[in-house]
Amino acid sequence: MKMNGARIIIESLIEQGCDTVFGYPGGQVLNIFDELYLNSSRITHVIAAHEQGASHAADGYARASGKPGVVIATSGPGSTNIVTGLATAYLDSVPVVAITGNVPCSLLGRDSFQEVNIVDITRTVTKKNRIVKNVNELADTIREAFRTAISGRPGPVLIDVPKDVQIAECEFTPQPAVQPEPLLRADGCSLDAAAELIEESERPYIYFGGGVISGNASEELLALSEKLDAPMGCSLMGLSAVPHDTPRFLGMQGMHGHFASSKAEDEADLVIAVGVRFSDRATGNKERFAKNFRIIHIDIDGKELNKNIPADIAVRGDIKDALARLCERVDRKRLPEWISRIEKLCAEEQRITGSYMRDTPENCLNPYIIIDTVSRYAADCRIATDVGQHQMWTAQRYPFTVRRQFLTSGGLGTMGYGMGAAIGACKAVGQRTVLITGDGSFGMNLNELATAVSQNVPLVIVIMNNGVLGMVRQWQTLFYNEHYSHTTLDRKTDFVKLAEAFGAAGTRVFTEEQLDRACKEAFAYSGTFVIDCAVNCDEFVLPMLPPGGSIDDMITRL
Repeated sequence: MKMNGARIIIESLIEQGCDTVFGYPGGQVLNIFDELYLNSSRITHVIAAHEQGASHAADGYARASGKPGVVIATSGPGSTNIVTGLATAYLDSVPVVAITGNVPCSLLGRDSFQEVNIVDITRTVTKKNRIVKNVNELADTIREAFRTAISGRPGPVLIDVPKDVQIAECEFTPQPAVQPEPLLRADGCSLDAAAELIEESERPYIYFGGGVISGNASEELLALSEKLDAPMGCSLMGLSAVPHDTPRFLGMQGMHGHFASSKAEDEADLVIAVGVRFSDRATGNKERFAKNFRIIHIDIDGKELNKNIPADIAVRGDIKDALARLCERVDRKRLPEWISRIEKLCAEEQRITGSYMRDTPENCLNPYIIIDTVSRYAADCRIATDVGQHQMWTAQRYPFTVRRQFLTSGGLGTMGYGMGAAIGACKAVGQRTVLITGDGSFGMNLNELATAVSQNVPLVIVIMNNGVLGMVRQWQTLFYNEHYSHTTLDRKTDFVKLAEAFGAAGTRVFTEEQLDRACKEAFAYSGTFVIDCAVNCDEFVLPMLPPGGSIDDMITRL
């Protein structure tokens, strides 16, 4: 059947199982939006307040559902506004397909109105990108984009479509949805070598990341931990891969990780790293990091092996398959002395953490109490965050129970990510989502309140409002002689009145009792509800490894 390029785009998206796209209309995508109008019964478009919000919504949709998220933007500023969203998805390995319009091919390179070379701009923050100048190649390019986004290590792909290609016609033949490229199986010899190291180990520790979630390898990870009697810790991106109360799971490790998790890793004689990058926030001083243990590193992406930290055994392959086959190769271990040591570390952590719950000033809420109270009402809701202290408190404290429950910007650390991601998650799973944010981060994305309200999204927004850029201020306190340069916001914004102006509901709370009442109201409310929580500006996220420091320099109290 002959179709124009714009309709081919929509038919190809539907063909790939896409039911929702996020975006913002503009001159060079009017033909695409006309087809969205004509096919509104088959595919839903969610208009954001800003293209960056749309790109984060596509990211949140993908993280919550496991399916690729789709964002559509016009040329020029429309396309450049999604770059931060693509970079966020790229660094966290999230499958997103971005479709941008551009000026007609005859006007490319002539500094035409709203023309930019978005392909070159996004080359380093996408798995693949391409401008399509021939309508006959359009459908297959979209199919290949979806295949690339979901194959191997997932990530974003961008397709730029000039307006004349959207107007041009060609034959379109529907095809089945694409499947990922065949999974790379780990080499048996490398698995044998890994098994030998495991057999020699008396203090094994499993360190896992987001690759376990995207690789659907949670069950295999748990089976290996149980068989080896090995404690587990994770990166920020690994949170929600396993339930928080899983035996042997110690929580996040690294710069703001759990005391027991970070200490156990340091005291191990073998670290089995699964689907992680060994980023600087996870390792601290790289010279000191692996001083006490050997490393088995398993990852689908060979470029990550030996990139940041050298591995004794590097295993490239599909994580789910590699873990299952590795588990078959090792004998069951029982390590009472190692487990006893882990129990002592956990007890010490409880004593340390208990000190963080005291000495909260009057009319301010302790961040842990905020997390604990919200979690009692949120159950298995998806939890999105922005970036900063509130993100780390959530990572440390929230009792995640289901896979893909935690949505946050780990690699890029994008303030302003949360609102879009929360909206995308709501659309993906069809249930209430919680956004935990700070007043600084929320100020970067509060325009998306308009999107949440207009879409009647069931969203609870919890603002930890301390009047400062909390994480930066914490660094200024510890490392910059309390030179609070431009981190005191001193803004007069009334978030409750703001919520009401957008059409949402809201309340401000200062005490635990007020917070509990607010949560009851918010989680019973059908739309978007803002809870503005007063937090002391001198609350710190602890423990903390100083930048460039090591486990030996861990700050556990002030």
